[in-house]
Amino acid sequence: MSKAPPSAPAGRGGYYLDDGPGENPPADLDNIPDAVPRTEPLHRGASRPYVVMGRSYTPMTALAPYKARGIATWYGRRYHGKMTSSGEIYDMYDMTAAHTILPIPSYARVTNLRNGKSVVVRVNDRGPFVDGRVIDLSYTAAHKLGVLAGGNAMVEVESIFPGAPEPVLAASALPPAVPAPEPTPAVPPREAQPTAAPPPAAEPQSPATAASAPQVPVTVDASGVYLQLGAFGSRENAESYLARLKAQVDWLALHILSRDGLFRIHAGPYANQAEARQIADRISQALGVRPFVLTR
Repeated sequence: MSKAPPSAPAGRGGYYLDDGPGENPPADLDNIPDAVPRTEPLHRGASRPYVVMGRSYTPMTALAPYKARGIATWYGRRYHGKMTSSGEIYDMYDMTAAHTILPIPSYARVTNLRNGKSVVVRVNDRGPFVDGRVIDLSYTAAHKLGVLAGGNAMVEVESIFPGAPEPVLAASALPPAVPAPEPTPAVPPREAQPTAAPPPAAEPQSPATAASAPQVPVTVDASGVYLQLGAFGSRENAESYLARLKAQVDWLALHILSRDGLFRIHAGPYANQAEARQIADRISQALGVRPFVLTR
């Protein structure tokens, strides 16, 4: 099913369209086991290309390595008991998730990059179709990852296969200075826009590297249409990631904007949003990710 954003972040007026937790959730959510990968035939209908809100998606048609970082959200009672894209009935208390292109069914490890918590979910639905969001979690999966309170969290999603050995580390948490992603306001489903996952968070620089790297100019304020490729709590992490981006897309004019305690990596300005979207398409083709278009 093509879902609307599942919930409004805390402090934004409650849950989207009365979505949210059930009236009597199980008392032992923490003890509900993770999904266990097993060999299953892929759902033929859910493997076909499809279009949502004018965007085309081509699902993976075989199990293959996949890893991406982006915003995780969750969906609850509004979809509880309804049919998923796999034809199964959605149970908000199972360890399941929705993804735009991962095979259905398949399994993924989801790690909250803020607190390091990790779970394994079974992908049996399609979504989310909102910029910046990479996966929609069931209520239980979101609870176990610590996503419920804020409504969303920056996560890493990695496909896992039946019989694969347990990794020593699924993903490392972000440095403490990196804040949680800004809350994403709920929007009606027909206004939602799909996206690929945001770029991976940059690794912190060592003191020696930071000392030798040239200082990157930081903009305090500017107006116009821009593309945002990342946001960091420390200038060093922003500069490190900016250097990596410049090595991959040297044709792109990038700078760092300091605002509200964050160091944001922006490209632009552009004459209008149409031009910015054209550049966003080029970035998506070059890096496999799509930046945010914003006006400031």
